[in-house]
Amino acid sequence: MSLFIHNTLTNKKEEFVPIEKGKVKMYVCGVTVYDDIHMGHARSMIVFDMVAKYLRYSGYEVTHVTNFTDVDDKIIIKANKEGIDALELSRRYIDKYFEDIKMLGIGKADIYPKASESMDDIISMCQKIIDNGYGYVTPDGSVYFSVEKAKSFGCLTNKKLEDMESTGRIAQDEQKRNPLDFAVWKAAKPGEIAWDSPWGKGRPGWHIECSAMIAHHLGEKIDIHGGGNDLIFPHHENEILQTEAVTGGQLANYWMHNGMLVVKGHGMTKEEKMSKSLGNFFTVRDVAQKYDSHIIRFLFLNTHYMSPLIYGEEGFELASASLKRIWNNYRELQAYIRDAKGNDDAVDLIKATKEDFIKAMDDDFNTPEAIKVFFNVATASNKMIADKTLSKKGAEDIIAMLKGFDSIFGILPDDEKSDDSMEAVMAILMDVRSELRKRKAYDLADMIRDRLTEAGIQLEDSSDGMKWKKI
Repeated sequence: MSLFIHNTLTNKKEEFVPIEKGKVKMYVCGVTVYDDIHMGHARSMIVFDMVAKYLRYSGYEVTHVTNFTDVDDKIIIKANKEGIDALELSRRYIDKYFEDIKMLGIGKADIYPKASESMDDIISMCQKIIDNGYGYVTPDGSVYFSVEKAKSFGCLTNKKLEDMESTGRIAQDEQKRNPLDFAVWKAAKPGEIAWDSPWGKGRPGWHIECSAMIAHHLGEKIDIHGGGNDLIFPHHENEILQTEAVTGGQLANYWMHNGMLVVKGHGMTKEEKMSKSLGNFFTVRDVAQKYDSHIIRFLFLNTHYMSPLIYGEEGFELASASLKRIWNNYRELQAYIRDAKGNDDAVDLIKATKEDFIKAMDDDFNTPEAIKVFFNVATASNKMIADKTLSKKGAEDIIAMLKGFDSIFGILPDDEKSDDSMEAVMAILMDVRSELRKRKAYDLADMIRDRLTEAGIQLEDSSDGMKWKKI
């Protein structure tokens, strides 16, 4: 089996063939750090966290780079309002970013470059764009990219230059030769943070930082470039133009774009993408107060990454209820190991399950189909437990397999440390309850059972004696 990825560049699923065998260079556009990250950001982060983890699960050596835009109009405006340096504001939200991704169970990227720390690379790329005839300097000391000179304009959106309208962050400017030209270097305005350049003091445009960071940290060409589908135009289109203007070659072999997290309500008549500008966002730290990372990740990964996902309380409640079945099975398996008596090592179940899981994930990271595998395991192993056919080794191997899957998904409960004192206390309580039942003191025996249930512990009477498990 081979991994197939839907490539935005060709609008087709293509077999994944890395530039260098066994290695993957992946760049994912990060956030502009002027506020707390919201659940729309979280969706993209969880998607590409899953992608990186599955590639590693499949045996690839992955170099995953995600940037921070720490120099931007919004950052400058907010910093000025607070009376602090723009980079001080950025550092505050970068620190909070790492706190938030930890709450979501997201692994760290290998490299987190910042725009403010990439100025030499950015200025060098701007100069090469000018030298190669793709850029021009305006009287105020800004540098613009001339889209009319580029051959690849519209390659991601499949639209012609004359049909496109500028919808990016770059404001209209009378100095532009074409309305779609974009700034790779912006001349400094009074009160703004600025760096020296051959064209005067200024700061980078939005798009140039990613092209420069990719070239510096991953080289001229990478395997996978990712981000939300709201970045296709103008950001990713312009990245391609910049890099090709400098290198003459392709920027990325595979372009992956996740669908938006959309919200309906809050006075809106239609679904809109979650964003700060629309005021319909929910921060990660607010949502994480109510739902833990397992539920959030299950909700997001139970929809294919390319599809839009409607955000709402109902979705979280359904995710929580569905996840409970997987958790119950996982804990049943853990509890079963203590007194397993069967002799079925579940070899056939494990082999078929792994094949189904890999088949789903190799089909463009089809996480909803892969999640079905967790439920199929629950159905099959619960029957084996009920029939007492599953061996201790079989239960242990199923758990190990599920843990392997969960290294990608992050939806299983955290393993609890063995507590000998807990085992001893439960043994005493079960002995006391058994004795009460023998003496026909059923009210007291039921009281012990009910109080334990309230505490999250379930007692079960079976032909093999009384057992307990956490619920």
